[in-house]
Amino acid sequence: MTDHVIDGRVMFDRRAWAGAFAALSMADREAPLAPDDLELLAMAAYLVGRFDDGVACWERVYQVCRDEPDVTPATRAAFWLAFVLLNDGELARGAAWVHRAQRLLDRNPVDCVERGYVAYCAALRCVFDGDPAGAAPDFGAAAAAGERFGNDELVALAQVGRGRCLIRTGEVAAGMALLDEAMSTVLLGAVSPVAVGDLYCTVIDGCREVFDVRRAQEWTAALSRWCDAQPDLVLYRGQCLVHRAELMLLGGLWPQARVEAERACERLARPRSQPALGAAYYVRAELHRMRGEQTEAESGYRRAHAAGREPQPGLALLRLAQGRTAEAASALVRGLEEARSDPLTRARLLGPYVEVALATGDVASARESAEELAGIASASHSPYLDATSAYARGSVLLAEGEAGEALPLLRGARAGWVELEAPYEAARTRILVARACGLLGDQDSAGRELSAARTELAGLGALSDVERRRDGPRLDGLTPREHEVLRELATGKTNRAVASALFISEKTAASHVSNILRKLGLESRAAATAYAHQHHLL
Repeated sequence: MTDHVIDGRVMFDRRAWAGAFAALSMADREAPLAPDDLELLAMAAYLVGRFDDGVACWERVYQVCRDEPDVTPATRAAFWLAFVLLNDGELARGAAWVHRAQRLLDRNPVDCVERGYVAYCAALRCVFDGDPAGAAPDFGAAAAAGERFGNDELVALAQVGRGRCLIRTGEVAAGMALLDEAMSTVLLGAVSPVAVGDLYCTVIDGCREVFDVRRAQEWTAALSRWCDAQPDLVLYRGQCLVHRAELMLLGGLWPQARVEAERACERLARPRSQPALGAAYYVRAELHRMRGEQTEAESGYRRAHAAGREPQPGLALLRLAQGRTAEAASALVRGLEEARSDPLTRARLLGPYVEVALATGDVASARESAEELAGIASASHSPYLDATSAYARGSVLLAEGEAGEALPLLRGARAGWVELEAPYEAARTRILVARACGLLGDQDSAGRELSAARTELAGLGALSDVERRRDGPRLDGLTPREHEVLRELATGKTNRAVASALFISEKTAASHVSNILRKLGLESRAAATAYAHQHHLL
């Protein structure tokens, strides 16, 4: 055994991945490493971001060991190849290694923990093929094998896999319980570093999927500590930065979110593009959109899409801010149609669609979407979805002229956002609270709420929101009375209802509507409604 092998092993145990990779690589150049050390080199290479080198090392282990009477080393190498390739999105190559591993086990039918690992990868393949229900038996077999052989790593992997499947099939509480149980094992240090990073990221994705902000914050903090304890780590550090940026964006820490998003983009793009790169571009685009930097946001969403991340609903909200409401509506309708049987994905799109539908004057569709969102929120027990739903329902009620019913919902939504420490959403909600107070005749409260909201938005750097909500918006030549008519019109009222609300004749109301359309260069009442919402004239 050479000094380089000894140094490599010591550095591996110390989690000095770059040093371990360098030392073991040097030893391998002097003389081919034994399978056990070659497996360490594979892991070190993978963790420092040298994906292809890691794959090549595991393939060498397989080649060296596949004809041995003891099939477990070759099976273990095939498992890691399947694991890393499937998680990297290379489904065909990953599936091929699952089949190779299974053939090895068929050659030697002895019961061993590797059978559980192969069952886990078979289940993982089902998940990536879009069949979470079909993955359940293999995840169960993997967990049973882990329990039988006292292998905590396999048990944790199987629990997280099974938990994510339960979430996907609507059993959220049971799924989250399995995620928590698995992570308690991870915290005990009984899991290999390659699996640890994957488990953290998978669990955090599960928390995001069900809008569990508190859990996501807790596990992201734990992932950050794990990454920070390993300065050489490249793999997973990028994903960690994405999760941190997302939470900072929600929490109003926009300068810090920008730094983390930039670092994530850099980390995930080199030395090879990683699957989470699209998510990093998306977070950065969201920050640009919320700051009113539309050109940068447009570029960010384009890059996110090119990297494999669906750019909705952020891109639709950008289109709404640009006044391209028809494009925004079409994109969200398409997304909702594709997610017809996926309530959690629909929940992510329904809130933005309510905003877009109201901007286009389609109050009926907005109400239908808000009601669907309320149903999903009720079933999910998610404070985030509760606040989103209350905001959507309050917006619809305002558009229908029911300010009295809208106000309690909007105050509840704002309280929810404050509890979640989401200041941007809280400030946006405060704008609607001000609008409701104004429609109820309480101009004093409306003014205070509006002023406070502006201060909050300005403090965040939400410049476009501040600009859109300045006093004295441009009305393009409308008289004060025409402005009043436009406000009533935008709530979906007929000419007769507008006349009744403003104590004018129906003929006068019709004349005002005609003048409004002519002055604004619009062709329909729906377009006038969209104009009112886009310019926040309600």
